[in-house]
Amino acid sequence: MALDPALIRKSYPIYRHFAGTGETFIYLDNAATTQKPDSVIDAELAYYREFCANVHRSPHKLGEEATNCFELARASIAKFLNIDDPSQAIFTSSTTGSINIVANILAGQYLKPGDVILLTPSEHHSNLVPWQMAAARSGATLEFIDIFPDGTFDYDQVGRNWNPRTKVLAFQHASNVTGAIHDVETLSGLARHNGALSVIDGAQAVAHLPVDLNALDCDFYAFSGHKCVGPTGIGVLYGKRELLERFTPVFGGGEMILRVQRQSSTYNALPYKFEPGTPNIAGAIGLGAAVEYLMGLGMSEIASYVDALAEYACQRLSKVDRVTIAGPLTNRTGAISFNINGCHPHDIASILDHRGIAIRAGVHCAEPLMEALGVASTARASFYFYNTRDEVDQLVSALENTKEILGQ
Repeated sequence: MALDPALIRKSYPIYRHFAGTGETFIYLDNAATTQKPDSVIDAELAYYREFCANVHRSPHKLGEEATNCFELARASIAKFLNIDDPSQAIFTSSTTGSINIVANILAGQYLKPGDVILLTPSEHHSNLVPWQMAAARSGATLEFIDIFPDGTFDYDQVGRNWNPRTKVLAFQHASNVTGAIHDVETLSGLARHNGALSVIDGAQAVAHLPVDLNALDCDFYAFSGHKCVGPTGIGVLYGKRELLERFTPVFGGGEMILRVQRQSSTYNALPYKFEPGTPNIAGAIGLGAAVEYLMGLGMSEIASYVDALAEYACQRLSKVDRVTIAGPLTNRTGAISFNINGCHPHDIASILDHRGIAIRAGVHCAEPLMEALGVASTARASFYFYNTRDEVDQLVSALENTKEILGQ
């Protein structure tokens, strides 16, 4: 069944709010964060209002209900990602937090001087800076995959020039700048074939595509709740069980231990071994509600809708004089970065904001990609399933007006 944005918006308080005020509200900054439906907000509020207690520790009714809802959320996430074992899904603060955990573990327990960490120049800083730090700590070096002018990867070059010292291959599932959806199956398989660990930044993918980690067979996968209609401050790190059992945690404290003695401790079973302290309980419950909501809409249906909307947006934008689009025109998410010759992206975003259209402008936490694309920064309109073709048309009309205001 085709998605109906008008019907969907009835479940979003922010759309009801602006409908009441009569203000124009066109939200096109979904790659930064998505809006939240009632079911997610209600799930978080229910925790604070009805059964606020710590999890896994308190043997009373509230504690048991909180624990049950917390673990049900983990089970929902496992279903969402097609993970056979929910204990392989670790709650973290974000994609950034997840990747930092992996990078810290590998820097101290896996990487050696002279080893290679292979990255792409299109990575979000969250999947670059932690590896720079890991390399500095371990003595490993960083190498980068070649990319084409549209920001897609040169897969053949990776295979032909594989460095036998490469121990980690870290890459994004989809770009927050170009919207390009990358062939993560090929890259994961290449790492596996060559005895390296694969680490995938899935922040831009899980909101838009059906993700099957069982089939993907990567070693680690990370995503954030707020990119997929969930709360901020909550993320997930998936890891293969054998790796999670092999490595020791990098953070210590309560919950992640079975027994503590003066000189040593025995770590808890998965996933709690990597979840020290009181977790973001409300956030986890909200994220569970978010993935249930997305599965209710259907991830294939979401992918089809956003793909068609992005294709339409690319067609309309490409016909605007002096506009250039960064990235491929197909096989992409709803994130579309562009420039207007002679207009600074921040000026574009500011003028659009006065017309009730929210977009992003800047380097999008991807400075090496900007350098590779040959631009200083871009404007970015990012679409989701509650956006419409009419909003694309209004964006294009506003951009034409923006050119006039800026004398272009």
